[in-house]
Amino acid sequence: MAPRHLVVNADDLGLTAGVNDGIFDAHDAGILTSASLIANAPATADAIRRVRTHPSLGIGVHLMLVDGTPVLPPGDVPTLIADDERFRPSWKPFIAACLERRVSLVEVERELTAQIERVRRAGIEPTHLDSHKHVHAYPPVFAIVARLAARFGIPVVRIPYEGGVGRVGQVGPAGRAGQVGQVLLNWAMWPWARRNYRTAASLGLRAPNFVGRMHTGVIDRSALHAMLRGTAEGVTELMVHPGYVDESLMRMNTRLLESRERELALLCSMETRAVVAVERIDLVRHDLNHVVKRKVRHVS
Repeated sequence: MAPRHLVVNADDLGLTAGVNDGIFDAHDAGILTSASLIANAPATADAIRRVRTHPSLGIGVHLMLVDGTPVLPPGDVPTLIADDERFRPSWKPFIAACLERRVSLVEVERELTAQIERVRRAGIEPTHLDSHKHVHAYPPVFAIVARLAARFGIPVVRIPYEGGVGRVGQVGPAGRAGQVGQVLLNWAMWPWARRNYRTAASLGLRAPNFVGRMHTGVIDRSALHAMLRGTAEGVTELMVHPGYVDESLMRMNTRLLESRERELALLCSMETRAVVAVERIDLVRHDLNHVVKRKVRHVS
């Protein structure tokens, strides 16, 4: 059997101190190998300080164009800003504004460049690029992200399309309804994904297999183990959102609250680690460096 390499990547590093705590615990005690850092979030400075003591954790940039604040002064990127000097609150108004040509792609490139440069100035060489709410899946924005990856020597760009026919996991009715919506949205994105794969290939960038989107916020033991056992040959990225719920997170515009703690427990479960071992899955970072665990402890 050909090798199966798995990058287990946590989004939202820097979002809050509690999210940071969960991500570093998932790396220290679980199967997490990689994280995507927000360049300008409430706990970004805390995350950068702690990244320096976790050299085995791969770090990419979680590019922000929605639900956050720009690195550049708002007056320098006016078409990206809502009425409170923040980005638009979610991906829907952002994509609508893009389709209506109310978003300047020049400003998008300027702001994303500033975000990558801020992370690099902190002494971090990013292993990959992705984005909050997957807004870079929109092909004109993806083309910018891919150019920036090539410019800064970043080898991997996420294409947030989950191949194959997604199967709804064993979750409760409320969670299942949300998951069905993610499945339908994933299918609808195939034309964009196909175009983005071509763009990445033309620039010599890697875009690994991708899983986890259709279980965002509703992942459970059976779904996680099924995704692990179904890991394809080559390199696959599993997107996760571990963390602890703190007061800062409770005040934010996010549906991912208690689910973060459930994911953390799953990632640190000895049963999950056993599945990885039995399946002979090679846990790596996006730069394909092997992750060496210093210790194993269970987080409940």
